[in-house]
Amino acid sequence: MAEPQLTVLDSGVRVVTEAMPTVRSATLGFWIATGSVAESQSEAGLSHLVEHMLFRGTDRYGSLEIDQIFDTMGAELNAGTGKENTSVYARVIDEHLPQAFDVVGDMVWHPRIDEADLANEREIVLEEIAMYEDDPQDRVFDVLGEAVFGEHPLGRPVIGRADVIADTTPAGLRAFHARHYAPEDVVIAAAGSLDHDAVVELAAGLDVPRRPRVPQPPPVPEHLPPHLSFLRKETEQYHITLGAPALARDDERRFILRVLDNILGGTSSSRLFQEVRELRGLAYNVYSFQSLHAGTGMIGVYLGTRPDNVGPALRVVADELERLREDGVTDDEVERSKENVKGRIVLSLESTAARMSRLGSAVLSELPLLSLDEVVERIESVTRDELDGLMRELLAPERLSAAAIGVDEDVFRGAIEPLAPDLLARVAG
Repeated sequence: MAEPQLTVLDSGVRVVTEAMPTVRSATLGFWIATGSVAESQSEAGLSHLVEHMLFRGTDRYGSLEIDQIFDTMGAELNAGTGKENTSVYARVIDEHLPQAFDVVGDMVWHPRIDEADLANEREIVLEEIAMYEDDPQDRVFDVLGEAVFGEHPLGRPVIGRADVIADTTPAGLRAFHARHYAPEDVVIAAAGSLDHDAVVELAAGLDVPRRPRVPQPPPVPEHLPPHLSFLRKETEQYHITLGAPALARDDERRFILRVLDNILGGTSSSRLFQEVRELRGLAYNVYSFQSLHAGTGMIGVYLGTRPDNVGPALRVVADELERLREDGVTDDEVERSKENVKGRIVLSLESTAARMSRLGSAVLSELPLLSLDEVVERIESVTRDELDGLMRELLAPERLSAAAIGVDEDVFRGAIEPLAPDLLARVAG
């Protein structure tokens, strides 16, 4: 496998590739440094709406024509919006890479945002928001985000606000696109059957408008007080999350965090899965999670359970967190988790899409392009003492926020408050 190669074009666009000689396909991705954290309150959801509008066509390619081109190639074309980036990507047979480059490049930099198309797509996004509102298992993470990050844009839902989407005009959305799709904020990543110089030539041939970069979003405050948040909704289960600020994406301890996440609740043999689900049957879904962002991150726990099980399930979670803080992890857990992380990384990187995503997100975030051997070495070097130290630091009771969606807030508070001395002393008060 060839080493990744990076070239910065005169326009400021960065092009990064990784050749995989044993495959016949290639995955191409355009990564743009705009997401919900780059939006003001009055722009909440515009990054996501722009992503939708990219598929509505350009002056050169109509919406149906784009669909027909990629269908004819037997290719995949998709996009996604996150808190800190938007990505548009295509997986094609290597011989179709030049055509995919031309079409996707035109979509990214020259979308045709007119009234008729926007009116239609606006309704689609409003339906998507309504669907999101009806899905408490997803929405509870944004309720937790608001509890952990407060007024900072990192705590806002990526999908945005319905009133902002409903009131957006074509001119306003075109202006937003022009501000946020600056060449210096775009990374073109590709992996698979390709030649780096040929990809650079294709990228240099795109019509890239010259635009100034927008200011970076404000940093997250260093000291964020924990909060308790509840959203009342008619549900059969209570969807509960506990979380705290964690590591930034460039923190060298991110490898330790990934191993710790596995031990806590990231696998079927993890502490929380075994104790809450397998041994007591108190939840169907229970797991830990972690996310890394610029300047900060989040670590947390999710569980969904019926009203009668809220208290018992939270007690088990509290007991396991306390046991981990007091007794630490075992040698067997450390070895199992490290092997699991290594295996998942290696297996995922057999995919051209996964390799492209790794390249694009790393370069856009200005992270070093570590080789697979370097990543494995970082995982293997994680020690038990490092895991115990990070666990005690990140999941100290006084740092935890809690959020839930369910029918009765008193049920949630009644389950949280008895745990306050052990788990949420400063949250429940």
